[in-house]
Amino acid sequence: MAQLTQPQIEAALSGYTDPYLESDLISAGCVRDIRIDAGRIEVDIHFEYPCESLKVGIAQLLQTALENIDGCTSAVVNISWEVTEHKAQSALEAISDVKNIVAIASGKGGVGKSTTSVNLALALAKDGAKVGLLDADIYGPSQGIMLGIEEGTRPETIDNKWFIPIEAHGLKTMSMAYLVTESTPMVWRGPMVSGALMQILTQTQWGELDYLIIDMPPGTGDIQLTLSQKFPVSGAVIVTTPQDIAVADARKGIETFRKVDIPVLGMIENMSMHICSQCGHAEHIFGTDGADRLAETYETTVLGSLPLSTYIREQSDAGTPVVAADDCSEVAMMYRHAARRLAVALMTYDAPSVIPDIQITDD
Repeated sequence: MAQLTQPQIEAALSGYTDPYLESDLISAGCVRDIRIDAGRIEVDIHFEYPCESLKVGIAQLLQTALENIDGCTSAVVNISWEVTEHKAQSALEAISDVKNIVAIASGKGGVGKSTTSVNLALALAKDGAKVGLLDADIYGPSQGIMLGIEEGTRPETIDNKWFIPIEAHGLKTMSMAYLVTESTPMVWRGPMVSGALMQILTQTQWGELDYLIIDMPPGTGDIQLTLSQKFPVSGAVIVTTPQDIAVADARKGIETFRKVDIPVLGMIENMSMHICSQCGHAEHIFGTDGADRLAETYETTVLGSLPLSTYIREQSDAGTPVVAADDCSEVAMMYRHAARRLAVALMTYDAPSVIPDIQITDD
């Protein structure tokens, strides 16, 4: 029987390229330990992005590759994962146990930002992560409807100081919609809006979270500046459509985050095409490659492209977003792939050691 060697094992492991890391496991530093006992091989693999639903499939592929080595009688592949913290230091008690804060933003309304936020959050949770969702769109909170939370639901409180997040579909959620009636208009000036955001973020007992996804209001106004200046945001995702006008506004969103030293992790392109339900013809109603061109300009990436789909709209209106309704459907898998790319993109950025100081200039 041939003598097994570590180089043989490393060569077999390097034959698998992780589709999200875009690298083999040896080069990516995912192989933690290799143990050889006569003809038996045991390998420990560790990922830094949530991959609970992928573990079995990856382990089987690697086990087969190892058992094909001449001299191997059996192979065991142990796969683990843990999300790494990427955020600036913060003394805020409410978010002390939150590892990563990700802002989902857009330059304009109507591009599907809230739908993207909830489905990305659900996708991360489906892969095993602990996820919170904050609806920071103070003027038009919609996450309660999308998550099927009954109107009039109010968060419980602790010692009249802390809100307890409302749980829905495995997410911890908080929204201004939980504190006002559906018919209450938010006729507020900027300082009041910023104060409301501060309150629901700092007075919510989020607990341990791998990711806190923040559904931002559209534009580049008070809430964006408050969030950037007061909270340790790990990164941002920009949502757009291929339309030139939407892309132009998305550019402003990217520039805003660059000004305050918050990395743009990537872009989501919504309504990239419409596929006819009758004949299957695909038509690019809002244009093509808008997000790709913008991503190339700013040296970022397109995390995912979603179609203009009646199914997405219907499930959101029904309170069961597509990832919650059927996490293996074609559209749900698009969100799940995008969420994994988001998690990996977050791994490659170093968060600022301090929260940026925002200064207004003429530049």
